[in-house]
Amino acid sequence: MTLDWISPADRIQALPPYVFARLDELKARARQQGLDLIDLGMGNPDGATPQPVVEAAIQALQNPANHGYPPFEGTANFRLAITNWYHRRYGVSLDPNGEALPLLGSKEGLGHLALAYINPGDLVLVPSPSYPVHFRGPIIAGGKVHSIILKPENNWLIDLGSIPDSVAEQAKILYFNYPSNPTGATAPREFFEEIVAFAHKYQILLVHDLCYAELAFDGYQPTSLLEIPGGKEIGVEFHTMSKTYNMAGWRVGFAVGNSKVLQGLRTLKTNLDYGVFSALQAAAETALSLPDSYLKEVQERYCTRRDFLIKGLAELGWTVPKTLATMYLWVPCPPGMNSTDFALTVLQQTGVVFTPGNAFGMGGEGYFRISLIADCDRLGEALNRLKDANIRYQP
Repeated sequence: MTLDWISPADRIQALPPYVFARLDELKARARQQGLDLIDLGMGNPDGATPQPVVEAAIQALQNPANHGYPPFEGTANFRLAITNWYHRRYGVSLDPNGEALPLLGSKEGLGHLALAYINPGDLVLVPSPSYPVHFRGPIIAGGKVHSIILKPENNWLIDLGSIPDSVAEQAKILYFNYPSNPTGATAPREFFEEIVAFAHKYQILLVHDLCYAELAFDGYQPTSLLEIPGGKEIGVEFHTMSKTYNMAGWRVGFAVGNSKVLQGLRTLKTNLDYGVFSALQAAAETALSLPDSYLKEVQERYCTRRDFLIKGLAELGWTVPKTLATMYLWVPCPPGMNSTDFALTVLQQTGVVFTPGNAFGMGGEGYFRISLIADCDRLGEALNRLKDANIRYQP
């Protein structure tokens, strides 16, 4: 039976094509053909989870008390670890009993927040380019997305002055993400002060995705929304354990900030999931208490890769600015090629995988993203393949 009488809900059909799924299909086909892929597409860290975190998970797994359903609101110990980390990192005091919420990864939380707060027809402000769930979550919830096109001449920052009053007055939520995926852009404290004032003026909920909080280089320190006076009163902030701690497959993250907003998210989650496995929360506690020496090692690894790749791309004609954070480079496509065509050409001719910029919204067209998820030997091999295929930037 083919079930040709049933089709996905309108909310699914309203979604733009998910480029990552298409790339996965092409990568699988290439591997079946025996092609040695150098996958610099998805931001999937290549390092191992720190051994103390693995050992904490093993120890917690051996405790039968962790084998049942976890508390909906997360374990008290993990929530306390989150708020202690926030105080150490940002000097921000949070209540572990209402202002911190463990998640099945930040992506899950960002998507569920949309379901918790967006009614059909509500207007949501989302930068473009942006991490896909920032605009896909509101679409699934039935919201109307107003894309704020980011521009390189403004350092990929949101130009709040470009948002018409008539749009801002209708908007319910503004998603944003600095350090940025995919652009690698960073925002000064003054920008955060401006966006908090903007949100208070128009009564807009701020949703800040800070998943690259610790992947910063050259002395740069990313800003938390909650550091800004009035930030916690108007917003929430999302974090992931995936990037800094090489825990992408563990699916652990957390949200912090306004207790009323987090209560709504918590209520939704109690109806849709049972929370994070307690043993994984115990492991995440350990991750948040790792010494600064671990963090320095991770930062130096990505910084070395960044510098190596920028130098190699320059030899192929690309001028790429040094990003101060994230695990990405945001690179213009050669003139005359759109993002998808360029990424597919590179994959087919070289076996190197980049992510086309339009995967992150229409504002990403004309660019591609490179993830720094391979060592310099493999990055060098990728550069050599581009050179051999005569793929370069020629203005």
